[in-house]
Amino acid sequence: MKLSIELTLIPLKEDFIPTIKDFIKSLRGSEFNILENPLSTQIYGEYDALMTFLIPQIKATFEQEEAVILQLKLVKGDRSDYKPNF
Repeated sequence: MKLSIELTLIPLKEDFIPTIKDFIKSLRGSEFNILENPLSTQIYGEYDALMTFLIPQIKATFEQEEAVILQLKLVKGDRSDYKPNF
């Protein structure tokens, strides 16, 4: 089953940019299709493989940070080729 995930990482500290960059870099080294924009990162792939990959990435970031929020939006299917029709 294909899965599309939108991730928004919010470190709760003044110097938040290095944490976000490190998290995104950890995603870039994967086999998955990744799209980045200033507000979030989207990652697309097979459900089991994608979730298996993300769990340790999230855990590593949470272990390194004292306070952090990660917002996830999960959509069934591969939405990487979505184009608005309006």
